[in-house]
Amino acid sequence: KLTGLCLLAFASVSWAEALPKDHYLWGADRMGKMVRRATSSSSTSKASSTSKAASSVSSSASASSKAASSSVQASSSTSLVADAACTNGPNSRQCWSSGYSVKTDFDQKHPTTGNTVTYNLEITNTTCNPDGNGAIECFLINGQQPGPVITANWGDQVVINVKNSLQNNGSSFHWHGVRQLNSVGSDGVGGLTECPIPPGGSRTYSFLATQFGTSWYHSHYSSQYGMGVTGPIVINGPATSNYDIDLGAFPVSDWYYGLATRVNDVTLYNLQNNTGPPNGDNILVNGKGMSASGAGAYAQMTLTPNKRHRLRIINTSVDNAIRVKLDGHNFTVISADFIPVKPLTGQDWILLAVGQRYDVIFTANQTPGNYFFRAEAATDCFSGNNKGGRAL
Repeated sequence: KLTGLCLLAFASVSWAEALPKDHYLWGADRMGKMVRRATSSSSTSKASSTSKAASSVSSSASASSKAASSSVQASSSTSLVADAACTNGPNSRQCWSSGYSVKTDFDQKHPTTGNTVTYNLEITNTTCNPDGNGAIECFLINGQQPGPVITANWGDQVVINVKNSLQNNGSSFHWHGVRQLNSVGSDGVGGLTECPIPPGGSRTYSFLATQFGTSWYHSHYSSQYGMGVTGPIVINGPATSNYDIDLGAFPVSDWYYGLATRVNDVTLYNLQNNTGPPNGDNILVNGKGMSASGAGAYAQMTLTPNKRHRLRIINTSVDNAIRVKLDGHNFTVISADFIPVKPLTGQDWILLAVGQRYDVIFTANQTPGNYFFRAEAATDCFSGNNKGGRAL
């Protein structure tokens, strides 16, 4: 099966009472339990599920695994009340500023900072070799994989200038999940809200960050985003649980060897012949991976012992749902897509559908060493998964 790994090292060195309605969390046994939105904000809402997962702690690429189980329960939360004197900090993440907090319904009101953040993005034809399997044609933003992180604060105006330097492809950029209130012309859906940007052309997108949390942007032209035209979006704001360090965005994605330019055509042909979408070849974690031959490299991140870390996980795949875990640690889910949720503790494996995001918190409370962040294609969810592919 497709798997992806990231090596994490310790340096020694609208508010929802639960997850959004009819939301699923999955365990290693791939049996999901529905978690329903609470009907009253004053009642205590609990949802539980059990999951079994392969858990291992390793300082090398070879690690033994054993079955483990965990009970998942929505934890209670202290009263979160907007307070003009409350400022955001490691022990007051529910606060923001000027009377805004995690309890603010951002569909009804939001801050307006008067600040504008501007980014310049350029798409180019190039080659890339993210997992060491060999260079293939790809499209990259500013020469990066993934593309630059678009970062803003809640209430900022976001302006992105996009230049299309592709040789023979139009393009358009979609800001996934972003509420385009009074800015629908910047939604970036080629053929619907705009004509694609022609080769050599440019376009400016502009929208107000009325939400907070984690998302991503991608080409909305044919299957370009499967060739690398993606990047994270981070809109800083309040949170439902405290943490010390924000590790930033951590995209996971499937990767196709030389097929992404034709994935739509191949999928259509396969469906007409009663077969599934084409198989992915590997899973990348933050734009990196290792091929079956052992070439390539792991994405790496340094953790601080005994600190609470926030990780923003995004599935930017073409076709694959992906399950993730961090060896030796459990996640506390604090946000699902752009919806802050009551902290859901005890998560071992988490499943993300294509385009989905989970913000999680974990404490680096294990013995200093190397711990794998694992990403696996959820083979029971999509017919297009290649059970023989892997990244070590």
